[in-house]
Amino acid sequence: MPHLADTPVLETERLILRAPRAGDFAVWDGFARSDRSKYMGGPYNAGDSWRAFANTVGHWVMRGWGEFVFCLRGHDAPLGNAGPWFPEGWPEREIGWAVWDTAAEGKGYAFEAARAARAHAFDALGWDTAVSYIDPDNARSVALAERLGAVRDLQAVPLSEGDLVYRHPAPTRRAA
Repeated sequence: MPHLADTPVLETERLILRAPRAGDFAVWDGFARSDRSKYMGGPYNAGDSWRAFANTVGHWVMRGWGEFVFCLRGHDAPLGNAGPWFPEGWPEREIGWAVWDTAAEGKGYAFEAARAARAHAFDALGWDTAVSYIDPDNARSVALAERLGAVRDLQAVPLSEGDLVYRHPAPTRRAA
């Protein structure tokens, strides 16, 4: 099965973050076609779900980086995605996340994955700022953004009307 070559793999205490693979689509599709995806444009029909997943894969090709799929260490079953995201037309670079598997909710995996992916964006990609665009009704994502130390940025341009924009804390870098 073809896969994205030369993409980084991040490791946390409990998770592996890797590039998306074709085999991840079934779990993504279950999420995308459910009401759980309502805060990110869903629920999707079959074709839109496929295209959205293909966008995630294509982002890696077009930008050289993208959102990671996270799995438990020692397992390859995808639990969700997290990471840097900046499609054409986006106001700013974003750190996004979603938990695809309901069994993985409430265990801190999205926090752990988003924190590692954000560190990658700041350190390896050299970002100096990042936001997260969040639907105001998505209380879990608001809480996660705040747990990550992000704060509302009322001056930032929202992605869609009504979106909340959370600005992530700037990285601290040592002078060389």
